[in-house]
Amino acid sequence: MFTRLSAVEERFEEVTNLLCDPDVISDTKRLRELSKEQSSLEETVTTYREYKSVVSQMEDAKAMLEEKLDDEMREMVKLEISELASRKEKLEDRLKILLLPKDPNDEKNVIVEVRGAAGGDEAALFAAVLFRMYTRFAERNGFKIEVLEASPTDIGGYKEIVFSLSGRGAYSKMKFESGAHRVQRIPATESGGRIHTSTATVLVLPEAEEVEIEVNDKDIRIDTFCSSGAGGQSVNTTKSAVRVTHLPTGIMVSCQDEKSQHSNKDKALRVLRARLYDFYMQQQNAEVDANRKSLVGTGDRSERIRTYNYPQSRVTDHRIGLTLHRLESVLEGELDEVIDNLIMHEQTELLKSHANTA
Repeated sequence: MFTRLSAVEERFEEVTNLLCDPDVISDTKRLRELSKEQSSLEETVTTYREYKSVVSQMEDAKAMLEEKLDDEMREMVKLEISELASRKEKLEDRLKILLLPKDPNDEKNVIVEVRGAAGGDEAALFAAVLFRMYTRFAERNGFKIEVLEASPTDIGGYKEIVFSLSGRGAYSKMKFESGAHRVQRIPATESGGRIHTSTATVLVLPEAEEVEIEVNDKDIRIDTFCSSGAGGQSVNTTKSAVRVTHLPTGIMVSCQDEKSQHSNKDKALRVLRARLYDFYMQQQNAEVDANRKSLVGTGDRSERIRTYNYPQSRVTDHRIGLTLHRLESVLEGELDEVIDNLIMHEQTELLKSHANTA
C-alpha cells in the first residue's frame, strides 16, 4: 500500500510542477486534464502526508520514553502515543478507501431523466415530487440545475422531465439514484382516502464532453416539428422542436423546451452524447459495471430501489436496508444520509473484494 502511496505522491508533485510549465498553460486541453488529475490526487496525498507526520510524531514520542522522565511526564507521553495511534489507525483506513479504484465518471456533471411509471396521474405527480427533491438537493450542494426537456401534465405532474446537474462530484452523489422509486400515499384525486402505490423511474447518466463522444453529422438524422404544450406563440406554430436520431444505435432524443430550434438542438445533442457515452461504456466495461452495480443494486429502472411512505413518514432504501423516519426532510433535498450510507456500503464491499483477492 505504501509503495502505491509514494508513487501517487510523486505523481502529484510531477503534475503540480507541470501546471507551472508555460507550454502546458498555453495548451487548454492539457491544462484541463492535468488540473483534473491534480484534483483527483490531492486528498490522497494530503491524507498520506498527514499519516507520515503522525508516524513521525509517534516515533519521537516513543524515543522520549527511553529518556529519564518523571512519572507525570511519562504518563503524558503515553497518552500522546495512544492518541496518535488512534489517529494513525483512522488514517490507514481512510487511505485504503482512497486507493480503491475510482469511478472515472465521479467528477462529471450528470443528466437525469425522471419519468412517471405505474400509477397514471399519481405517478406523474410523484415524478414532479422527485424533481423538486433533486432541485433542493442541487441547491444544498451548490450544483447548477438546467431543465433540458419536460412533458408536464395538466394537474402539475410530469410524464417525463430531463435535466442536468452541473458541479464537482455531481455524478458521485447522484449515481445511486437510478432505478424505480415507489411512493405510498393517498392521492389528491382519491376521494375514498385509500393509500395507493405508484412508481416513477430515475435514470442518471454522466454527461459526456464533446471530446469524449464525437457525434458525426453523417450518423444522425435531425427532424423538426411543432412543439406541443401550454403557452407561447411558438407552440404549434413554428417548427422549433427537434428530434435527433443516432442512426448506428437507434438512440433517439427529442427536445421542445426552448422556443429556438437551435437551442433545442444543442440540448438534444447534450442528452444524446450522455446516452451514447453510457451505451458505449456499458459495452466496454460490462463485467466491471455488473460487479459495481451488484453491490448496491443494478440501477435498472424496473427495480424498486426506494420507497417513500407518506402515512408513516418513512423512507426506505431497499438496497442497503436503510430506513429513515423523516420523509419531509428527505423530500426537501436532505439526501446526504442516504447517499453517504450507499457510498459507505459500496466502499466496504470493494474493500472486502480486494481483501479476498489479495
